[in-house]
Amino acid sequence: MMGGFECCDMVNRYGERVDLLSDTNHISCLKKNYLRLKEIGIKSVREGIRWSVVESSPYKYDWTDLNLMVKKGKELGVQQIWDICHFGMPDDLSPLHPQFLKRFVNICLAFVKQYRSLVPTGQLIITPINEVSFFSWLGGEVGCTVPYTRNCGWDVKYAMTKAYIAAIKAIKEIDTEILILTTEPLVDILPPQISDLNKLTEASEAHEQQFQVTDILMGRMCPELGGNEELIDIVGYNFYYNNRFSISPQEIISWTNEFDDYRFRPLSNILEEGYRRYLKPIILAETSHPNEHRAEWFDQIITETNILLDKKIPLLGICWYPVLDRPDWDEIDNWHQSGIWNNQNMDDSNQMQEHTPLVELYKDFQSQSIAHFETNF
Repeated sequence: MMGGFECCDMVNRYGERVDLLSDTNHISCLKKNYLRLKEIGIKSVREGIRWSVVESSPYKYDWTDLNLMVKKGKELGVQQIWDICHFGMPDDLSPLHPQFLKRFVNICLAFVKQYRSLVPTGQLIITPINEVSFFSWLGGEVGCTVPYTRNCGWDVKYAMTKAYIAAIKAIKEIDTEILILTTEPLVDILPPQISDLNKLTEASEAHEQQFQVTDILMGRMCPELGGNEELIDIVGYNFYYNNRFSISPQEIISWTNEFDDYRFRPLSNILEEGYRRYLKPIILAETSHPNEHRAEWFDQIITETNILLDKKIPLLGICWYPVLDRPDWDEIDNWHQSGIWNNQNMDDSNQMQEHTPLVELYKDFQSQSIAHFETNF
């Protein structure tokens, strides 16, 4: 079981920079947050460096927050998996900037060197860029973040995967203990209930497109970029309650399947499809549900992932994201109510509010999932 702290530092649709790692007070409450996680059995977390914070001017790096986070993780025995670019980049950059690749490779190398100055040896897991697929749509197709373009999603995707591949090669050359974890959205794209051959084909092609980024990194597409199977060690998939939908017209397929929709596939089937495509260890790198259905969603996740373990599929982790509730990127006053804890409105004793049903389920399932994993592997 893993926990993720929202570390997005993007420029939102209004042109405003967000810093959700600070807005959620995670930086100022590191020790409390890590201890709280350990109480429910979580000792592995996803964190981010916030590229825009670290590199406020070209090639000038401030590692103050990283040093604090790494030292606290080491002190408390918490494994940290690091995102370099989690939707955010310095003000003077965009994926289409001619210096993007050079600057990105340099920040990755600088991060590794700084991390190794604090933790000289041992395994280090890095996600160079989180959700290239989503970012290329958000910034390249619908103009809601940099580079604020429309109908240029492929150009953004191509530029980001080119930099991604160059960065992996550079950091693996200087550190053989680094593992690369991809984190891409996993969706089930379906045709409408009444379909002709054209709509079936459209849905199938759209479903296939979600794998383009990982295919490029693996060298299965755009071989001129230099991707290959050895670059990626763990394939991470981000799956939320609304990640099943039809197109033409677009319609969300209920995660409870209360209407017995014949198109509905359980999560175990969807994750198995992702695993079979690349045959590498996988992680459910992000999942959560807002409001009152958090525990029900988590219960379903456990049931479905145990099915994968029974099939000997190497699922290495499940990450609730975020463990600490966070505000919306665009509407900062709107908090998603999807975390295990929420510090938006602390009570009189200055204690975080917890979603008790989810906490109790985590405590129960943690020991069971460990036993289940050890039985199968």
